[in-house]
Amino acid sequence: MSDMYRAEVPQYGTLLALVDRVNRETLARDPALAARLDRTGECARLSDERHGAIRLGTPQELALIARAFAIMNMVAVGYYDLAAAGIPVHSTAFRPVDEAALRRNPFRVFTSLLRLELIEDPELRAEAAGILDKRQIFTDGLLLLIAKAEREGGLDDADATSFVGELLETFRWHAQATVDEPTYGRLLDAHRLIADIVSFKGPHINHLTPRTIDIDAVQAAMPGEGIVPKEVIEGPPRRNCPVLLRQTSFKALDEAIAFPTGDGGFVKGRHTARFGEVEQRGVALTAKGRALYDALLAEQFKDAGADAFARFPDDWTQLRREGLAFFRYSVIENGDGACNSGAVADTLDAAIAAGQVTADPIIYEDFLPVSAAGIFRSNLGDGAPSPYRANADRTAFEAALGAPVKDEIGLYAALEAASRDQVCRQLGVIA
Repeated sequence: MSDMYRAEVPQYGTLLALVDRVNRETLARDPALAARLDRTGECARLSDERHGAIRLGTPQELALIARAFAIMNMVAVGYYDLAAAGIPVHSTAFRPVDEAALRRNPFRVFTSLLRLELIEDPELRAEAAGILDKRQIFTDGLLLLIAKAEREGGLDDADATSFVGELLETFRWHAQATVDEPTYGRLLDAHRLIADIVSFKGPHINHLTPRTIDIDAVQAAMPGEGIVPKEVIEGPPRRNCPVLLRQTSFKALDEAIAFPTGDGGFVKGRHTARFGEVEQRGVALTAKGRALYDALLAEQFKDAGADAFARFPDDWTQLRREGLAFFRYSVIENGDGACNSGAVADTLDAAIAAGQVTADPIIYEDFLPVSAAGIFRSNLGDGAPSPYRANADRTAFEAALGAPVKDEIGLYAALEAASRDQVCRQLGVIA
């Protein structure tokens, strides 16, 4: 997918090279960070890590894509209502969930489903539904391979290679619209994202996002590479101890497309949707930490000149002791596999203080709805106020998906608990 997108959007290749350079320079300047990322396996996956984003039109498409991702051990994690932020979709992220899978496949697909009920014009709503009902986003070959994988519990090497090739066709860009120009115009007037979802053959990848460990450096260096970034980085402010997710992007492409005229001909047009994005991931927050973050975010929105986030602890030890963030515990061993220092402490905190145990931040693997909406709006050229109310419908989304979405906080809590229990058993200490 990365190779395909690089061919379709050349600036993506420029962005990858820039991110790689910034990451290498940052690690060279900060040996402690390099050591921590190496210890936790983050360095090994950093250069391969991506998230992509697609937008689906119908519940049936969501159910199909879930079956395809399941073959790659990617499941739906989290529910995001973007309607409250002016985007007529609700979303989830398909990703691996256990540590071994994340190291092998550090890839996520932020997947949005159009909420047709939010189209106010009933005639346009019915027309959009009719257009979407006629399309098939998967090839016949892919549908056969999905059924085979479900029937036989997986695919052999040859079928797996075919599966990847067939699935890529779902995400490929198609410059030929499936609707005529007047219909596209009506959809565009309703919302730019509605036009992007309804007017084409399938859910083309609208961005692929590499991960950096210094997004401010990438943002500052973009203009020198001929890339015009967003004015502001979405997400938390710059911190010594990064939390959750920060994102920036460059302007969407203005691409040539062709509209069918109904008589076998085509008329030229333009479409704006696909863009470039970079992310920096910080520590995953507990429910307590997320409640504090959300409260400070709301405060910051009310008074943009305030520094509300100054009240969010910016020290790893304080974040851990106050139960604001999740950490992975591990015993520090010397060359012969023994614990590093003399007598083992009797509590986990004492073992950490004695240098016998490390507590490394667990990376946030998920997304922030406010940031996602900000990125979408800036790249759709849509700065208008939200025409939608906050009306999340997780029940309908999960019904379309065919399963409940995973609770991300529960996943992080399980990772932390497993590492803590392992250390306590190994050292015979109290948690």
